[in-house]
Amino acid sequence: MGTAETAAADGARTALVLGIDTCGPAGSVALGRLSSGLIEILGETELEGRSYSAKLVAAVGDLLALAGARVSDLGAIVAVNGPGSFTGVRVGLSAVKGLAEAVGIPVVAVSRLQVLARSAGCVAAALDAHRNEVFLRVPRREGEGIEMLAGRIELLMTPPPGRMAICDESASALLASVWPQTMLLHVPAPTAAGAIRLAEPAILAGKFVDLARLDGHYLRRSDAEIFGAVAPAASAKVQGA
Repeated sequence: MGTAETAAADGARTALVLGIDTCGPAGSVALGRLSSGLIEILGETELEGRSYSAKLVAAVGDLLALAGARVSDLGAIVAVNGPGSFTGVRVGLSAVKGLAEAVGIPVVAVSRLQVLARSAGCVAAALDAHRNEVFLRVPRREGEGIEMLAGRIELLMTPPPGRMAICDESASALLASVWPQTMLLHVPAPTAAGAIRLAEPAILAGKFVDLARLDGHYLRRSDAEIFGAVAPAASAKVQGA
């Protein structure tokens, strides 16, 4: 660990930690205090999915004000970088980068699937990805998880886990039809507070991301990329007919 990373980790051992999750149909921001290896959640604000751009920064400001703190008092920021809505992920990461770069705050990035899995005390988790697909996290080896976009065919090709965290009915219905032996653990949707708790070990260890490389964990190409690739192919087919 470099000198700057060591200093950031030392500064985050007893500090305020901001969490931001704008990946799902609803999101949240949370403020926690890390002290002696323990996380205390000081407050959390829910955000409607369609209001991220308009309300995210204000919600952060309100949480800090209630704690009598400023952005410069933050020891770390936890960014949930996906998977989820392209627009939501980008809005959240833009806010994180703006706050972090302005004051030099270290950032930890976490997966929304991992936050969900942790809340159920397991490794596997799934979130509705629409189009009869799920964002999926399954065990790989030694307790690790691998994440992917999966439809019915991909699920049939993947060894089913014994237990899996679920928070929405669409994902639950698909998984129950393909993996009837898997125990589906229904838990609340991931939150920014849950992300802060998940990121605690990384904060204490000083495992922060390079802001220049921080990007969305999408698992799926955007509609613009998908349909942008289809359109030229269709055009070429017509011209060659």
